[in-house]
Amino acid sequence: MINVSSLSYTYPVGHSPAIRDISLSIDKGELILITGHTAAGKTTLCYALAGILQHEFGGTLTGEMTFLNRPVSDYSGVSELNQYISMVFDDADSQLIFTSVEEELASGLETRMNSRVEIEERICHVMELCDITHLKERPPYTLSGGQKQRVAIAAALAMNTDVLILDEPTSELDVKATGKIIETLKNLKREGKTIIIVDHSLEGYRYVADRVIVMKEGMISRTGSFNELFPEVQGSMKALYEAPDLISYTEGQNDPLVLISDLKKQYGDVFALKGVSLKIYNGEFIALLGENGSGKTTLVKHFNGLLRPDSGTVRIGDLDAKSASIINLVKKTGLVFQNPDTMLFADSVHEEILFGLENIGSPDPDSIIEDVLRMVDLIGKDNVYPRHLSRGERQRLAVACILAMKPGIIILDEPTTGLDENESDRLMELMSDLQKKGHTIIMVTHNMRIAEEYADRIIAMEDGRIIGDYKNLRGRAA
Repeated sequence: MINVSSLSYTYPVGHSPAIRDISLSIDKGELILITGHTAAGKTTLCYALAGILQHEFGGTLTGEMTFLNRPVSDYSGVSELNQYISMVFDDADSQLIFTSVEEELASGLETRMNSRVEIEERICHVMELCDITHLKERPPYTLSGGQKQRVAIAAALAMNTDVLILDEPTSELDVKATGKIIETLKNLKREGKTIIIVDHSLEGYRYVADRVIVMKEGMISRTGSFNELFPEVQGSMKALYEAPDLISYTEGQNDPLVLISDLKKQYGDVFALKGVSLKIYNGEFIALLGENGSGKTTLVKHFNGLLRPDSGTVRIGDLDAKSASIINLVKKTGLVFQNPDTMLFADSVHEEILFGLENIGSPDPDSIIEDVLRMVDLIGKDNVYPRHLSRGERQRLAVACILAMKPGIIILDEPTTGLDENESDRLMELMSDLQKKGHTIIMVTHNMRIAEEYADRIIAMEDGRIIGDYKNLRGRAA
């Protein structure tokens, strides 16, 4: 169905190929899992398989690729290929542009189906598959990262194409949602769909992937069955309440750095926070856990003024977060967003970090930029266009932008999304070092391994409330 021969590609301003000498055949009805370290070339390969490199990106492309025995370059463009191939990008925000979830799903169907009844039936079906029926009328911008990801997947499924390409489809999903998506993929495979998945989270695909492709430095380094390549991958994440190394948290003796009392927040008819009260103390490393839509991101956005309380209070040091200016709040609290690309807009790494420093009137920005680039291991990348960095490098750049402002509190929203285990640990080691220097770290995450290994306090949320607050005896600072 898809045949690739000696394919290499270099981005328009790239210095070396992102993929090199790729040869690959994918048969109809196969489910292929592509994995490998961050910046291995996995996403670039997906762009090629979807025809996006050939028709949209420019750059230097050599080698050949055919789809349905026809050269991909002979197709009139991505719009023609989209009749057969759907792709879900690792950045769900870039795909969601309409005013409601229902409109997102309907938008592509209106050019394919004449019957409104058929369209509505298809929408209802994929919403049930992806467990988003209750989000039907919600604007996508009000959804959590995991909810957005499920909507993007549903929009692709609604198109009912022969080929489905999913880039990190489970990266922002909790365990329950991940299981449901994988079960849906099993059913699609039974229907004869060809499915290509990029993911770092492997175990859920053990009994559904026909073949696994491991990439390294832009090339295919290994290929084989799941059990051949990963015989030692262990079972699923243990439930929070079963973890033996967690005990109930006892409040500190000093004045809290963050004091939250009966915080409530509502999006239209949806109550995102239902009376949250919490104390956070200087120098803590906190992991904030909970299923998609439990209120985690909504809570931390109150710390730097991106959201203001509907009722209740949030105090950050001596500042009332309901009335304090954002500029004063961000001097105390830095937030690294769930998707680093939403923070990056400048033409170079240097300019990206400089923007924030100029806003606060820093007297010596160049020296600070050099220091933070060294901290996040991006020395020598000053003049690189941020979107040409790998996902892990973009995540570290987003952290550098925050570190340059020297806030006492650093918040990371799903910081390991799209990162392999080595890159995740690298980022967490940086956070641990910052904690030792006196920073307070607050991390929203689904990654229980990361939470258990690095956090000294774990807070669990459900349905807009805190349901558990634990001291983690396994955390490095415990």
